[in-house]
Order: sequence, then structure tokens, then C-alpha cells
Amino acid sequence: MSHGLSRVVFALLALAPAMWGQRAAAEPPSKPGEPAPARQLGGPWMLRATDANRAFYLFTFSKEGPEMTPWAQEKFKQAKASNTGAYTLDTTNDPVLTRCAPPGTPRVYFHPYPFEFIKASDKLTLMIFEYDHTIRRIYTDGRPIPDDPDLTWMGSSFGHWENDNTFVVETVGLNDKTWLDRAGHPHSDKLRVTERFTRVDRDHLQIEFTMTDPVALVKPWKSAIFNAELRPKWELGEISCSGDYLDFSKFEK
Repeated sequence: MSHGLSRVVFALLALAPAMWGQRAAAEPPSKPGEPAPARQLGGPWMLRATDANRAFYLFTFSKEGPEMTPWAQEKFKQAKASNTGAYTLDTTNDPVLTRCAPPGTPRVYFHPYPFEFIKASDKLTLMIFEYDHTIRRIYTDGRPIPDDPDLTWMGSSFGHWENDNTFVVETVGLNDKTWLDRAGHPHSDKLRVTERFTRVDRDHLQIEFTMTDPVALVKPWKSAIFNAELRPKWELGEISCSGDYLDFSKFEK
């Protein structure tokens, strides 16, 4: 990845909260109201801070962080995350910033742009993120989760409805080239991610994450509850890692 392009990616992530704030301001926060339609997720959805996660929800899953194995602790020491300001563009080794790598699952949620669910059929639901054209295929036909899946950036995902309001997704087959979050917590290719999407009413979605990795984590890492709000008037735009939709010429210097 060229130095100029990496500056563009860094700028994208730096500007994201401001861009998000401008669009969110056009539509005030919604309040609890109408019941959620049964077994429908739809969207677009936008993550919003809560009192419990406001201090960390843009870069990691919990205040405490995971309990890591010695292997993961060594990897974590090598991570030079930029989200705290400790490392600059010239010194970070964040793979998203330096190589324009896909963020992976579950880190993709820390790119603060909207996402939506599209039910393609009874066998497949698509999860589409505005960030960098990212798409996840979630199989809902009851097929077994493979023991030895092919390794990919976003993994292989399998979902089912636990009840009329909670959709559970299990993801395996994630390569070890990504970080779990923007703080730089590592994982192995044995990572398994469980997401619980609970549509508490029409306009509010709660997401809970559990990450299990026998190589990197001493015990499962359970997240705080993340909240998303429905944005029915929005349409997903194009946020490209290349930044070619905006003028970032000043960052090329």
C-alpha cells in the first residue's frame, strides 16, 4: 500500500465520527415505541453510544478487555494501534491503515458507518456495511457449521432465530490477519464469534458479542451491549478504502 493511500485510510477513520455526527444530526435519536416486526432485521442501522459503553464503543468491546494467553499477549505488545493517539500514521502497524486490509469480523463494527440486513431467501441473509463495500453472507438453512472451514477475512456465518426478536449468528473460518478491534487485540484462525441481534422494538437493535479462541483467549470475551438505531430514511453510501470519492489531496503531502 502506498504511503499516500495509507494517509487516505487514516484520514477516513479520523473523519468518520464527524461525518457520522453530521448525518445523525439530521435525524434525532428515536425513542422506544412501536413493537418490532417478527423475525425481521432490515435497516439501515447506526450504532449509538450508551452510558455504559460511551468511553470505548468506537474501538473495543468492553472496558476491561479480554484475558489473553501468553501467545496473544506477545502479539498484543507488537500492535501499534492509532486510536489512542499513541502511534501516528507513520508508525502504526494497523493492517487496515497500512495495507487497506478488510477489517474482518467483528472489527468491522468499529468503522462507524451504517449497516443493514437483506433477506435474500429462506436460506441466506446478506449483511451489508457501508464501509468499503463489505458484505457478509449469513446462511440460515440449518446447515452444520464446518469443523475445518476455508479461511477468509469475514469468515463463514450461520444464523438462526432464537425467537421472534433475537437472531443469533455464529462465525468461524476467520484468518488471523485481522485484529479483533481497533485496540489491536489479536486472534488466531480458531476464533469463533457469536453475535446476538435483539430487536427490542421497531427502532432499536441490541448487539452482544462473544469471542472464543483457545489460542488467543483464556476464556470467552463477552462484550458490553451495543445499541443501534434504525435510520429508515438513509441509504447506504460508498465509503471506499481508497478514498477516491473525496478530495484528500492535502493528505498526500
